[in-house]
Amino acid sequence: MLTAIVEGVPAGFQINIEAINHDLARRQKGYGRGGRMAIERDEVRVTSGVRFGYTTGAPVTLIVENRDFKNWQKRMSLDPNDRESAVPVTRPRPGHADLAGALKYNLTDIRDVLERASARETAARVAVGSLARQFLTPFGIDVLGYVVRIGATTANVPSELSLSELRRLAEESPVRVLDHGAQQAIIAEIDDCKRSGDTLGGVVEVVAHGLPVGLGSHVQWDRKLDGRLAHALLSLQAAKGVEIGRGFEAASMRGSALHDEIGYDAHNRRFIRRSNNSGGTEGGISTGEVLRVRVAFKPLSTLMQPLRSVDIRTKEETLATIERSDVCAVPAAAVIAETVVCFELAKAFLEKFGGDSFEEIKRNYEGFLEQLRNF
Repeated sequence: MLTAIVEGVPAGFQINIEAINHDLARRQKGYGRGGRMAIERDEVRVTSGVRFGYTTGAPVTLIVENRDFKNWQKRMSLDPNDRESAVPVTRPRPGHADLAGALKYNLTDIRDVLERASARETAARVAVGSLARQFLTPFGIDVLGYVVRIGATTANVPSELSLSELRRLAEESPVRVLDHGAQQAIIAEIDDCKRSGDTLGGVVEVVAHGLPVGLGSHVQWDRKLDGRLAHALLSLQAAKGVEIGRGFEAASMRGSALHDEIGYDAHNRRFIRRSNNSGGTEGGISTGEVLRVRVAFKPLSTLMQPLRSVDIRTKEETLATIERSDVCAVPAAAVIAETVVCFELAKAFLEKFGGDSFEEIKRNYEGFLEQLRNF
């Protein structure tokens, strides 16, 4: 099973277990997923920190059981007498943690590496991120992840649609894109990769609406909201790049075209940006504009037509091992990235407005908004 213990959860806000299960189910969807998704039916069990539907202030423990574990009890046993029943994995996959992990930890069976390195652990991150989403929602913060590229196909993001309309399009699409034409091309490419034993990567975008100004900080490098988001997102399996706002494109732009001019909304008594090329952060601090972050994921490293490798025991050239895997997991990665962003935003929100109870945090938040209006 996967177990997550969430410390620092304030008391008095309502938890919807079914909403967490809904996010876990979203993680398992997506065209191009493999056989394990037909086995697991992820559901969370809460074993501490919640009573009668409300948090108590104690750590919240979330457990997601692996239904497939019954088929692996001997191979993953704690008992040394069961070692002989497990066939060791000795042929590392290019692009995976297999070889580097075995060398680092002096392990002769790569299964000790690959099971922990597996993206299976992201089910726990989704459960925690879904919990964090429920904390953010009463403050008007809404987070959505969707796919903007898979393989050779880029999907358009309709700028004129509301966040709720974008969410509907993403949820209806088997590849979580907002562009029907791109969807058909992506499905065709996934089918082609499946036939040839290959895999596909892509790019996902996460947006957060309703953020207040002031999350994160410029005063220390490890408090910058940009850096914390990048750290969390790059820690996801197969993630190889993160950009915020115009990101890498900004390097080719002139400052006069890039930087967001500042205005003032007298009706709402707030400062605004006339564009959002910065993606909702400046100096490591949220600006109050929409947060926009993209993550690039490489193709998965388990190929059904495996690449060349070397057996770590015999040192002879061979083909890499084949493990149960997906052709494309980018649609699921969009859901995972979405919930990871929820978690980082909730942490930053609690640092700014923290208190022991939901009501205390609400007072702190409303007091800050009044401070901004009177600035």
